[in-house]
Amino acid sequence: MYKTIAFNGKFFGAAPTGVHRVAEQLIAAMDALIAEQSANGADYALVVRNSAGVPSYRNILCVKENPIARRMHRIAWEQCYLPLARRKDFILNLCNLGPLCHRDSATLIHDAQVYSAPESYSLSFRLWYKFLFFFIGRRHKLILTVSEFSRQELVYYGVASADKIVVVYNGCDHVLEVRPDDGQLMTLNLTRKRYVLALANTQKHKNIAILLKAFAKSELKNVTLVLFGGATKADFENLGHVVPPNVRFSGRITDSELVGLMANAGALAFPSLTEGFGLPPLEAMALGCPVVAAPFGALPEVCGKAALYADPFDPDAWSEKIRTVLDDETVRQSLVSAGRRQAGTFTWKRAARSLFEAVKAVTPA
Repeated sequence: MYKTIAFNGKFFGAAPTGVHRVAEQLIAAMDALIAEQSANGADYALVVRNSAGVPSYRNILCVKENPIARRMHRIAWEQCYLPLARRKDFILNLCNLGPLCHRDSATLIHDAQVYSAPESYSLSFRLWYKFLFFFIGRRHKLILTVSEFSRQELVYYGVASADKIVVVYNGCDHVLEVRPDDGQLMTLNLTRKRYVLALANTQKHKNIAILLKAFAKSELKNVTLVLFGGATKADFENLGHVVPPNVRFSGRITDSELVGLMANAGALAFPSLTEGFGLPPLEAMALGCPVVAAPFGALPEVCGKAALYADPFDPDAWSEKIRTVLDDETVRQSLVSAGRRQAGTFTWKRAARSLFEAVKAVTPA
């Protein structure tokens, strides 16, 4: 039996990403679950860099690195320091990567997009991730992923065998705990329920180009498309995209501002060509925002019958479905009700319980 199950906390202190958000929510939910699920008798620890700010946990011990490791690069820290410092422990990695030399590990790989959507990543990024995935999938005791679609993709691309992969669905109920800030409506001069929200992301598989084409059409000329996130108008134009005048960029915004935008939007548009999970559509559903999505990747698995689906290669289809959501109140209310029910099935408590049971199965009592 392992004395300690140690969470790899390398991501704390790094720039926030969707993967990091999932890791934070899982650790917090596991902390709440440990007290009532302590039958395996193991201790839990979170191992982090000295400079990282970390939430306080009741049942998970926060362990700072040894001073000798302070100047180590994050890759060297994860691949060398972490497995040496926790050599007697079972290491739980929640952000795609983990130490190759530590076999007593479980790693959460969110998707296989370095294989299925290579054009969205640099060559160096793809090669590094493929190298690590090759060994992680073979050496680590357990591979976790966030959807049945991602499980099938990881098997298809040879990352790990099907019997080694366990699906742990994400939760989305964290958005219900965020106090909405409606300030962006005034900043961007938006009318409630008459704008559509989408990601400001230039990665090819996110497929935002189809929305730019749809919003250039006369059918949507009086509807505003709000793109939130790091990409700017110049970023899209530098890639050859034409940004119509009814598109606005919020830039990077706080969680409260994003919740405010989602709660007041006419719809969230999510035209991705592939997704390992697709958290923003569920977050929108939880907040009563209808979703129009592409029927690709894990989106049908996650959104179920609670979204409208549009052909990701046809701007006319997006224009039509968006107008339906905005103009047909019966359809809108049906989507809002179905969306809340669908989102309600994806909780972090459920995710933590699945994670707990999966890890327990490979850490003998």
